[in-house]
Amino acid sequence: MRGLSGKSVLVTGGGSGIGRAVALLLAESGSRVTVADRTAEAAEAVAREIRDAGQVAEAVTADVSSEDDVRAMVEAAGRLGPLTGAVNAAGVPQVGKLLHEVDLAEWDRCHGVNLRGLFLCNKYEVAAMLAAGGGSIVNIASTAAMVGFPNGAEYCASKAGVMGLVRGGAIDYATKGIRINAVLPGGTLTPMLKGAMALDRGLEPALAAVHPMNRFGQPEEIAAAARFLISDEASFVTGASYAVDGGHTCI
Repeated sequence: MRGLSGKSVLVTGGGSGIGRAVALLLAESGSRVTVADRTAEAAEAVAREIRDAGQVAEAVTADVSSEDDVRAMVEAAGRLGPLTGAVNAAGVPQVGKLLHEVDLAEWDRCHGVNLRGLFLCNKYEVAAMLAAGGGSIVNIASTAAMVGFPNGAEYCASKAGVMGLVRGGAIDYATKGIRINAVLPGGTLTPMLKGAMALDRGLEPALAAVHPMNRFGQPEEIAAAARFLISDEASFVTGASYAVDGGHTCI
């Protein structure tokens, strides 16, 4: 795919799930990948997997809700070359409660990672890309930005905020060589979703019922969409929220 070979790309949440799938696919496409995760062992395991395949990767530990961590993470990504690509996949799930039962600390944790964290990542990634002469950012959101589901109001709100961030940011840099887009996965079989379904037994049947393809997605299917958006094949795409959801948002 055009524009990926030799590109320095940062992947947050790269230690598992969609982030891991993205990191592996971009490395396979020739990118130099910085794998970021809040768990050092997970980030290093994915980076080692990439290196063992003969590709280039480094690991970095970061909590995306911390400005100091994000600043250091983006600086570290520059060790593999000027940063011209980023896929922000770090996120946390809903707590599995009705809206009136969610306490402020639970709300703040969800938004601290899913929205504040996305803001911080985009802020510092854009600054690095302006210095590099341009780039492409893909933010992993969710179809929960568009379609609600039970016991997940705080999560839906955080992901809807990502769509607004993408649209506003895309306009800010549309003439500056930086594209900003979002991928909105439907129910995808990641460790995070499996954990959420274990926490809330009603979630799995509720999610399964709203996918016309009658199955959950695989992380590799979401990664393929992110790879397209970050590549030069998507050179006229910015500000888009790209649903990869088995038809979920058609209902």
